[in-house]
Amino acid sequence: MLGVTLVSASAAVFGLAGVLTKSIHADPLTINCWRGFVGGLLITAYVFWRRRRETAPAPLRLGWRGWLMAVIGALASIAFIAAFKNTYVANVAIIYATAPFVAALLAWLLVRERVRSQTLLAACLSLAGVGLMVFSGIGTGRPFGDGLALLMTFSSALYMVLIRKFRDTPVVWAGAVSAFLLFALGWFVADPLAISGRDALLLAAFGASFALASVLWTEGSRLIPAAEAGLLGSAEVPFAIFFGWLFLSELPPAASLIGGIIVLAAVFAHAGRDWLVARRMRMA
Repeated sequence: MLGVTLVSASAAVFGLAGVLTKSIHADPLTINCWRGFVGGLLITAYVFWRRRRETAPAPLRLGWRGWLMAVIGALASIAFIAAFKNTYVANVAIIYATAPFVAALLAWLLVRERVRSQTLLAACLSLAGVGLMVFSGIGTGRPFGDGLALLMTFSSALYMVLIRKFRDTPVVWAGAVSAFLLFALGWFVADPLAISGRDALLLAAFGASFALASVLWTEGSRLIPAAEAGLLGSAEVPFAIFFGWLFLSELPPAASLIGGIIVLAAVFAHAGRDWLVARRMRMA
């Protein structure tokens, strides 16, 4: 029960990202800068707290693999924040929901990992839904934001594949380093000190929520099967859409909603089937 609660809570906290981004007046690089600084510090504290509890903690040396993951994670974060600034929260959340299917395709291309037929079917349905959403945004100024969401999704999917491929790499520590890379980039490229007091509070809350969600996910996924964690993590998408409507009164056009329903149906059907199969295997 504790694992379910922690992973569900992480999905809800992750779902606040769009609302926080759009509530902050600063540019995307400044947001990434302070989100990375606050989140990086808190994740670093968590990493060292975890190490004190382990009898034989793994080394924190990243090597070229860890640095590659950190750079890709930073790229995904930049595209993530910029996407929210240029399209609907729902569009970003729904496009990102396809990341597991993109990861399956990349895993097949890069490491020749077999793709299941149910994953291919879900991926095709998701692609149709995303295509409808992006097409509906043509002429409204939204395609640029949707394109950034696609870039973020591809980068995140690649990150997922690298986690599986580089199993000896300290993933959480690579995430902290990625956050600090964002802070360094924002410090040298943007003007992170030119923010209002209101934005400063929201940026601190954004960084803290990023770290909190990461910790909740990490701790919760240790306690429950991977299939169950994946299903619960998918709840981030409806949370993001709900928060966008509740706090921003943001309602996407009908075509985006239809495309979103198609994507969500594919995601939850795929994750739900995995959960049912895993449950039957545990009960057998």
